[in-house]
Amino acid sequence: MVDIRSDAPVIVIGLGRFGASTAGQLDRQDREVLVVDTDPQLVQKWADRVTHAVQADARSIEALKQIGADEFQIAVVATGASIESSVLIAANLVDLGVPQIWAKAISLSHGKILERIGVNHVIYPEREAGERVAHLLSGSMLDFIQFDDNYVIAKMYPPRSIRGRSLTESGVRTRYRVTVVGVKTPGQPFTHATQDTVVSPHDLIIVSGTAADVERFATIG
Repeated sequence: MVDIRSDAPVIVIGLGRFGASTAGQLDRQDREVLVVDTDPQLVQKWADRVTHAVQADARSIEALKQIGADEFQIAVVATGASIESSVLIAANLVDLGVPQIWAKAISLSHGKILERIGVNHVIYPEREAGERVAHLLSGSMLDFIQFDDNYVIAKMYPPRSIRGRSLTESGVRTRYRVTVVGVKTPGQPFTHATQDTVVSPHDLIIVSGTAADVERFATIG
């Protein structure tokens, strides 16, 4: 297994919304980033924003070699409009021996193909965003993150039944099968919650548990 530094340079292929958002965030984290796109206007737009911006067709393994893609340990395939292009680019990166490849998929079948050719991390941004919005529409939760094993973390205001009492007294774990992991009092940073933590009506809480349990807890009133 290749040991990859946490600050290793990243090559991002495709400057659509997903690729641009990824490259921009990496740059804000002071990561070295090479962005690649076939559109010269997009490349010019990003030339002053990231470490390097190159116009190239990543469907060509020779083009990838010329820009030094094989020297990167982390690559992001952000193209998604064309499944054929996405798969071809990912396959080229696998052939070049890039040890960690992340790729955007627009469908489950697309994702399965990417996994079969050797992509380490397949991302479904549209599906994940849709699921998150659906959970937030009830208005009970302010933020919601779900992991593959049905484990979720949510930010919400505390239900009335746990306000003004310690977490032990309100029996959050035993009654609702969720864990309050953090509490934020207005004007204060988030703090780690303990069983002695008393939750006030104006606090924000971070809760973890299964999706069903957290959703039920958020709506108990």
